Parts: sequence; structure tokens; C-alpha cells
Amino acid sequence: MKTLSRTLIAGLLLTSTAASAQMIDGPEVNWSFSMWGNPRALSAGMEAIAEEVSEKTGGKFNIEIFYGGQLSGSRENLDGLQLNAFEGAAICNFYHPGKNPAWMVFSLPFLPLGDPAVDQYVRSKLFEHPAIVADMDRWNAMPYMSGLLPQYEILGKGDAPTDLSGWDGMRVRAGGGLGSAMEALGATKTTLPAGETSTAFQRGAVDAAAFPYTYAHVSFGIAEEAEWFTSNLAPGTSECGWVFNKTAYEGLPTQYQELLMDLRKMGMDTEQAAYAEQDKKNLPVFKETMQEIVYSDEQIAKFREVAGQPVWDAWIEANSDKFDAQGLFDAVWAYAEEAKNQ
Repeated sequence: MKTLSRTLIAGLLLTSTAASAQMIDGPEVNWSFSMWGNPRALSAGMEAIAEEVSEKTGGKFNIEIFYGGQLSGSRENLDGLQLNAFEGAAICNFYHPGKNPAWMVFSLPFLPLGDPAVDQYVRSKLFEHPAIVADMDRWNAMPYMSGLLPQYEILGKGDAPTDLSGWDGMRVRAGGGLGSAMEALGATKTTLPAGETSTAFQRGAVDAAAFPYTYAHVSFGIAEEAEWFTSNLAPGTSECGWVFNKTAYEGLPTQYQELLMDLRKMGMDTEQAAYAEQDKKNLPVFKETMQEIVYSDEQIAKFREVAGQPVWDAWIEANSDKFDAQGLFDAVWAYAEEAKNQ
């Protein structure tokens, strides 16, 4: 993945800000970031930023990403930030919905985030939304950069759900609003961390797994076992993004803070390029080794009817006493409209 990141950076840095184009002097700083799993498309953006930060500061500011849960379990990264155990981490909102209730808006089904440019704009704006910031503030953390996860699709074994009734009774790894959408079809949802899903899938504890399509299905070994895949269900996505320890960030000199913020666009462009590169490799293999399920327009419309508005309404009602859930939900659509009009 480091080779991939360097290749992507070569082109993407041309669009980075002038602030990052010159050497930046400052004190020696070493940060540790907590991440589960192995280096992959999701981590490509943060890897690129770490490389650029080190280069632009002459090696004085270094960010090291620790993979495989070396610093903390995937569900405990927010706890580690609160305890000042490390300076940054990746988090997945649906791993701990009670810890980040406002962030669960990212996992609602059928949000207008299918276009990569719109997706990047909307998530960047939402990372500054008061409700999203407040969720992290409770853990001495601050939102930094979205993981821009692609739309999910589902891979599974056994009888292929070629019509919507085929999901009835199926055990599906899916979290947040996506999990609620699957429940609306009669499926049983589980919210296993990514690293545990492969084992559960191999042992038959789950029948299918929803992951960002296509890179994560390969990264976590689901594609090796699956017999079928959906290619146009596009039920939604989630937010597995990067957050900083607030104390550590506020302790940085201003020039380091500005450098980190200036590099976010480059990092997100790197992520999206990495996802696209993986699709080019993975899709031909999927089509060759698995049955592809393509739903009709009528089937997709029915899915949206039973698992769209009802799931949105239920989420807003359940969270209205915690934060301005309606306002946050409306902001997603407003930012999407802004992006389309630019």
C-alpha cells in the first residue's frame, strides 16, 4: 500500500495547497495512530498524509500508523483517545453507535452520496457540523478526515437472494442504518468488526457480509469464500474516518496544525483513487468466480420504499432528544445540493 500511496501522491500533490509546498520548520513531534486490519485503500489517504508531513517538516513531525489493533481494539479507539494513549485513530461509527450517536447519520440508507465528488464535499462539511464535533469532543477527540467509504454491496454464500424476499431470515453483517434496512427485508443483522467477519463467514455464523465495494470484501477475505455478490443494491455506506486526540492537536505549533488541515483534500483524493484502482482489479475476479445479482429498477424502488424513509424517520425520532437529529439529517441533503450546484 505504501507503493500505491506514493504513486497516487505524485499526481495528487499537484493540487495541494501552497502552504505544503515549502519546508516547514518546527519542533520534533512523534504521533502514533491506531488502526485495525492491514494497510488498504481506507488507510491510503492517511499514509499519504504521514509521508507528506514528514517530508515537508524535514522529518521533524512524524506520524506512525500502527495496524492490526496493536494500540487498541477497533471498538476501543475512542477510549484510547480519551485516555491520551495515542494521538490519532481510525474509527467506524457503527462499531460503537452509543459513543457517537450523531455520526450514525452517515450510515443511514440511500443518502445522496453516490457521486465521489458530492460524497467528499458532503462529508467534509459534516465533519465541521456541531453535532458531529460534539460526539468527538466527549472523547477528547476531533474529526479530521473522512474515510469516504464507497457504497456497500453484499457478498454471501448459499441461496442467492435474486429477489427481495430472498433476504428473509438471512444473517447479514451490516451496521447502522444499513443494518436496519436489511432488517426491513426480514434479514437478521450483526455488527461484527471487520476483522472478525471473515472467521464468522467461514464458520457459517453469518450468511452474507456488507462491506464497502469492492476493496473491503477483498481486504477482509470475504471474496475468497463468497458464492454470489450484489452489484447494484447500493444500500448506503458508513463512516470509517480519522480523528485526532484533541489535546495532542492543540499542543502542536500553528504551522503543523495548518499543514495537517491543508493536506486533507490530498488525503481524500488519494483514498478515492485507491478505491477506484482496487475496483479495476477486483471486479473482473468477482464476475469470474461468483454469481452476480443485478436487481431490476422495480426491485430497487421497492427496497427504497420499505428501507428508506421508514429507517430515516425512526432514526430521527430515536435521537431527537440527544441532538438536533432532524437538522443533521437535513444538512446531508443541503450539502449534497450545494455540491451539485458548484
